Amino acid sequence: MKIGTETTTEKLRNLPTTARPKIDASQVVVPDGYEVEVIVAGLSFPTGMAFADDGTLFINEGGSTWPTRPAMIPRILRLNPEGNLDVFAEESLGGPRGITYRDGYLYVSLKGGYLARVVRYELETGERTIIHGEIPSGGWHEPGGPLFSPHDGLMYFAHGSVSQNGVVLPQGFTVDMAKNPEVHDIPGEDVTLTGNNVFSRNPLMPYPYLTATGAYKPFGVPAKKGEVVKGELWCSTGVWRSKPDGSEPELIAWGIRNPYGMAFNEEGELYISDNDMEETGERAVAMDPDRIWHIRNAKKPHGSIQKPDWYGFPDIAATGLPVWDEKHLPERGKAAEPLIENPPEWAGPAVYLEKPHSCMTKMDFCKSDEFGHRGKLFISEWGTMAPFNSPREEDLSNGFRVMMIDVETGKGEPFLYNRKPASEVESEVGGIQRPVDCQFSPDGKSLYVLDFGVAQVGEGHMMAYAHTGVLWKVTKK
Repeated sequence: MKIGTETTTEKLRNLPTTARPKIDASQVVVPDGYEVEVIVAGLSFPTGMAFADDGTLFINEGGSTWPTRPAMIPRILRLNPEGNLDVFAEESLGGPRGITYRDGYLYVSLKGGYLARVVRYELETGERTIIHGEIPSGGWHEPGGPLFSPHDGLMYFAHGSVSQNGVVLPQGFTVDMAKNPEVHDIPGEDVTLTGNNVFSRNPLMPYPYLTATGAYKPFGVPAKKGEVVKGELWCSTGVWRSKPDGSEPELIAWGIRNPYGMAFNEEGELYISDNDMEETGERAVAMDPDRIWHIRNAKKPHGSIQKPDWYGFPDIAATGLPVWDEKHLPERGKAAEPLIENPPEWAGPAVYLEKPHSCMTKMDFCKSDEFGHRGKLFISEWGTMAPFNSPREEDLSNGFRVMMIDVETGKGEPFLYNRKPASEVESEVGGIQRPVDCQFSPDGKSLYVLDFGVAQVGEGHMMAYAHTGVLWKVTKK
């Protein structure tokens, strides 16, 4: 098929915009023996991808669920093995984030309004069914998954916290929670509160009116010392599993701030990426590493989890230290105080710690001898949101790459990155901008890397630009 003087494939690779004027694979560094090429350019806010068995690739476009130019509709694209791209579905609730294929169906997680969802599409008919619609959302963080375990065939999925750092703050309220003013975090088991409330400005009232907000409360509602908040199956910061039709849901873990990336290795062990707390606002936490958790309960029999594991949010940093420890005292913002009295046993330590504000996102294990590095975890790092959420100069260049990690030793090394850091020259970089997902092809020969595109960050704002996303492909020579 011809479009003007270009084939469909050529056009997919050549869609420059003023926000991203060039794409140059030679600017992307990979190890010796590998090569990089552009498969699709001009995507708008891509957030995840999944292969069907026949090699068809489905790509989520997140839509304008954060500040963007211009506003775009959330949708799912389909790229067939012949290189033809079309729109498989559009979404109206919120942006699709995670996606996976199984037995003729697509399973997609959707960032909420007040509630997030997992939906299922039948590929032949396009019929859409809501599998889960009870997941607390409406706030700061993202859903993780869905994906299926090779161990038990169950569907696993997750969702992050409503709040930034354990309490709904004015910044988050203005961006997200004003649309859903009653949202708040929900624990995965009963917790007793310390009564340490956070005093902040109230964006609903004339300055300088202040209000007090407690943990697990809507904005402006204080907590009382000794108050018990009941845990719920559908909590925030949770990891669940269910049968593919959505029946028999089970909470296996909670206390994970932003579980965006999820991956099973060949032995059926589940690992989840998680992003650090922010060094800003009225409950600020410094030097909290990004991390990867091993979810040990995923190997236990379905229905056997009497008490979900707790991974520390909102009171324990990835270091295992309390967020009010001297190591985590902020340069900007007010230091954190304990929110939970006698907290649950911590399920750490993490299997891998990364520099704060690297923003680790989606990931995949290599299961191929042909590609090399079998058993290693490949994870995308979207890149820093500093200076928006950190005052530290050293955080300005963190992320913007794909890492290769040995989860047994806790050691990692960069696998794909730019010759020139994206943070230094912004849209002038011809290479990768903000990697958001990396997935191996069904034959195991290639690693596909999904590049969110241009997202510019300042001290008080973030703006993402449509038509700047790219799909890259890495193969062994």
